[in-house]
Parts: sequence; structure tokens; C-alpha cells
Amino acid sequence: MKKIPSVLKKIVALTKNLLLMAIILYAVTLFQQRNLLPTDHTPAPYFNLATLDNPQQRVTIADLKGTNTVLYFFAPWCSICRYSMPNLEKAYQQGELNAVAIALDYENIDEITQFTDSLDLTMPVLLGTRYTGQDYKVSAYPTYYVINEQLAITAHSMGYSTELGLRIRTRK
Repeated sequence: MKKIPSVLKKIVALTKNLLLMAIILYAVTLFQQRNLLPTDHTPAPYFNLATLDNPQQRVTIADLKGTNTVLYFFAPWCSICRYSMPNLEKAYQQGELNAVAIALDYENIDEITQFTDSLDLTMPVLLGTRYTGQDYKVSAYPTYYVINEQLAITAHSMGYSTELGLRIRTRK
């Protein structure tokens, strides 16, 4: 019987470790997302929020009817949001998805403006409230939901997301 070369043994061990890490990461992700709203086409909760650009202007959930939209909940102090939002912005600018960022857990509008300006965001940014966060069960940042044309939730996630991950979740 031939002996397995040591290089092959190392590759097998590395593969096992990577698989174990992937399973643990998946389990942690499922645990974190356990309290989010269901993705079984549950209607998205109502909101009526001011825009960052013009606080006199309001956007409601009904304004999003007819298009798949990512509702991206963030906090201006969130470092993961700072790295994740450019992925969403790029897909938004390329017209691949509709996106609305909703600021939560902020002290003042200037804090949000500085954050969004530093990222050169062009997507709409809404000023969320404590109640918005409660309605959408946001417990960590970033949290996002994908809603379909009928304003029903079709996907959700929490934490960093790549541009590809966002595109996959928003496909019909």
C-alpha cells in the first residue's frame, strides 16, 4: 500500500479546517439573523420618513411599490457599514438594484451627512426613528431587507455584504 504524500495530507487537513470554519460561520450567521423579519413574502412594515437631503420631504414604503428594493439600515458610527455601503452604492449607481439607506442610532443629522458624504453616496438616505428600527427588528448594523414589487420581504441579511451577494439576493 502506498503512503499518502505529506503535501496531500496537508491539503486534506486544510480543506477540513476551511470546511469547518465555513460551517461555523454559517451557523453564527443563522443565529444572528434568527430574530429578523421572515422572508416568506411577509409585508414590509410601514414607514414614513424624512429624507436626509430635504427633511421636509417624506418617503413612505408605498413609494417603493413596483420595484425590488434593498432597505439598508445603518448607523453612522458603524465601521462595517463604512466598508459595506460602497458595494451597495456601486450596484445602485449601475442601475442593477434600487436601494434606500435608512439611518438609525444617530445623535444628529450632521453626523449622518458627514458619514454619507465621506462615502459619496447617491442613493436616497432616510432618517429612521427608534420605531423604524423596532418595526424592522434591527439589532445590529448593517441590517438589510430586500422587498419585492408588492412590498413583501424576500430576503434579509446582517453584517457585511459584497456587491455580488447583494445582486444575488435581489434577483427575482
